[in-house]
Amino acid sequence: MKTSPYNPFDYLETPEEINAFMDEAFADPDSRVALIALGQLAKKRGMAKVAKAAGLPRESLYRAFSGERNPGFDTVMKVTRALGIELHAAAQA
Repeated sequence: MKTSPYNPFDYLETPEEINAFMDEAFADPDSRVALIALGQLAKKRGMAKVAKAAGLPRESLYRAFSGERNPGFDTVMKVTRALGIELHAAAQA
C-alpha cells in the first residue's frame, strides 16, 4: 500500500483551528514539535513563497524544519512572521 506524508494543515481550515494547533505545538516541551509544525504549515502555504517572504533560501527552510536540525531563533522568527504567526509570552502561574 502506498502512503503519503501526513500534514495536519491539510485538515485544518480556519485560522482558529490553525492557531489552536500551533499553540499546542509551541506548548510541547519537545521543541522539535513546534519546529515540525512550522515546517508543515510552511509546506501548506508554499515553501518557496514563505522562503521569499522570510528572505531565506527555500532549501535551507526544508532542512531547518525537517525535525532533524535546530534552526536559529532568528530563522524561527523570520518564518513565523512570514507565516503571519505571532508568538506571545505568558508567565506561568
